[in-house]
Amino acid sequence: MGFMALLGALIWRNRGARIAALVLIFLGGISAWPVYQYGEAAYDRVKAMADTVGDEWLDEHMARGEKLIYAFYALAALAAAGMVLPVKWPRISVPLGIATLAFAAANLGIGGYIAYAGGHIRHKEFRFEPPPPPRAEEHHHAEEHREHTP
Repeated sequence: MGFMALLGALIWRNRGARIAALVLIFLGGISAWPVYQYGEAAYDRVKAMADTVGDEWLDEHMARGEKLIYAFYALAALAAAGMVLPVKWPRISVPLGIATLAFAAANLGIGGYIAYAGGHIRHKEFRFEPPPPPRAEEHHHAEEHREHTP
């Protein structure tokens, strides 16, 4: 929603709408933190419910999330900069808005990439391809849980 709002605000050159859109984008970016934390907390429960192939997709989903979570934080920081910095330097308002819009579009793609693996965990009807090869060295969550499970 923030992406569409910011696109409209930039087209219509509406400062108030641009600020509102940046607030939405900031909230969307920062909300990745609780999603990540609760996903980590649910790892064992989801792993117990998943079949063998779903288990591999879960590991891929976790690896993608761990690797790319920082893009959402960077988006939130960029949106915050777009709200605050133009107070002192008004001329950077539109360039910052455009940069935020471009990065928000990239983050939509990143979110889809992470979610694609997540959708394959329990939904066999979406499995049109085998899971990617394991990349245990890139993701540490499974190692933590292997140490704590009997």
